[in-house]
Amino acid sequence: MVGAGYAGMAAAVTLVQRGAHAVVFESGPVPGGRARRVVTQGQTLDNGQHILIGAYATLFGLMRAVGVPANAVLRMPLELRYADGVALRRLFLPAPFGLLGGLLLARRLPWGEKLGAVRFMLALRRLGFRLAEDCSVSALLARFHQEGRIGRYVWQPICISALNTPPALASANVFLAALRDTLAGDAEASDLILPRVDLSRLFPEPAADWLRARGAEVRYGATVRDVGALRSEFGAVILAVGPHQLRPLLPDHAPEFEYQPITTCYLQYDAKTRLPLPMLGLAGGLVQWVFDRGRLTGEKGRLAAVISAQGDHQQMTQEELARTCHRELAAALKDLPEPQWTRVIAEKRATIAVPPGLRRPAIETPLSGVFLAGDYTDPEYPPTLEAAARSGVRAAARALDFA
Repeated sequence: MVGAGYAGMAAAVTLVQRGAHAVVFESGPVPGGRARRVVTQGQTLDNGQHILIGAYATLFGLMRAVGVPANAVLRMPLELRYADGVALRRLFLPAPFGLLGGLLLARRLPWGEKLGAVRFMLALRRLGFRLAEDCSVSALLARFHQEGRIGRYVWQPICISALNTPPALASANVFLAALRDTLAGDAEASDLILPRVDLSRLFPEPAADWLRARGAEVRYGATVRDVGALRSEFGAVILAVGPHQLRPLLPDHAPEFEYQPITTCYLQYDAKTRLPLPMLGLAGGLVQWVFDRGRLTGEKGRLAAVISAQGDHQQMTQEELARTCHRELAAALKDLPEPQWTRVIAEKRATIAVPPGLRRPAIETPLSGVFLAGDYTDPEYPPTLEAAARSGVRAAARALDFA
């Protein structure tokens, strides 16, 4: 196993569960890949703020298997609440009535747009959440007259959060797959699940402990440069690294993708600073969501402002970006003091871009016994932690069949 991110650790756990021996090679000092704990300027932070969804059945099953405690996450019914008063909450009703009722009762959205959103979801259900010909999410929303406030506060933020790609560039079919399994799924499938521990502790580190307790090996600081040599030593090799890291390992089989960033600005305020909810939306500026780390991880007064996908913020210095984030938070929250310190973490290749008609690589490679795992290999899902976990399970099954 090359790579100890979510895909690699999912594959390793699956192999050991099925009686195989696993060795994990990780070049970095901690597991997690593009969702990990980092230390920067004396502060221990996550390299991004991730939202999990109730539909992440594969990842949650693996978390339970390796002993991640239930209190490692905060689970709450879907609620999109914005600082300006716009709010959507799923009702406690069976699908599809919970979502449809929530849309009709959404606050500060025009009644006609709410009715249109209900018709939109019903039309998507009739289509089986799949278009015969893919298009952009923006084109999909225009086709069903969803570009107004309902688009600005509901559909576009869901697209950017799930696909990490701007709606004008994002695949409608990938967006629809996400809607199918979350908003249109079972009652708990759309639950928001927020980590209460750092991203390495959320799954990869407990997985490493679980693996070692069962005789597997996890080697940190171990960079693999020759896949052929590794293949001659082991029965099969799974490459669970980012696609941009494949070129040195598989120069003739590395897929070419465009990438999208995720930028997180941490702002430390005095300990009394709190949000009304663990997660609050902003609209009209750079910041899309802000998270109260005090409510989630006990880091009192610490807010995490998240900007997903590409945008004008990429041209700013870290100091300019931090000032802008504070200014937007101060405009939305009353009596916000100046921050004591700020840190900006920009994961430039956080995910692949997901344009219409995107072709994903197969798990198999031209090298016999060498397989791929990673969120970018999922045939229909957006590049999420669940897609990474699913890919690891699939790659492990294929490696076991080969061996």
